Amino acid sequence: MLNKEVTPIELKKMMDTHEDFQLIDVREEHEFETCQIGGKLIPMGTVAQHVDEIAKDKKVIVHCRSGKRSATVIDMLEQNFGYTNLYNLKGGILAYADDVDPKLTKY
Repeated sequence: MLNKEVTPIELKKMMDTHEDFQLIDVREEHEFETCQIGGKLIPMGTVAQHVDEIAKDKKVIVHCRSGKRSATVIDMLEQNFGYTNLYNLKGGILAYADDVDPKLTKY
């Protein structure tokens, strides 16, 4: 199934306009420590145990380094937990660094 996506530029606009949404970072802790964009850290392998922390009543943007792990997490949440409000950050934090914030450390 094709995930709904938000581009880094769209995400930045949502942040700047204080849109009500949740940002989930599914990378590992050491990646989060390298660079992050304000998301709640729930590493991919622990998402099923933390599903109660992921909103169902507003837009949720899920991101990782490049967009692959977050797409996998979104598929799992939609199939197993009935989510319909999840969006993948297109290109992940690498694309965000390229398009929005070049000061972020790329790895």
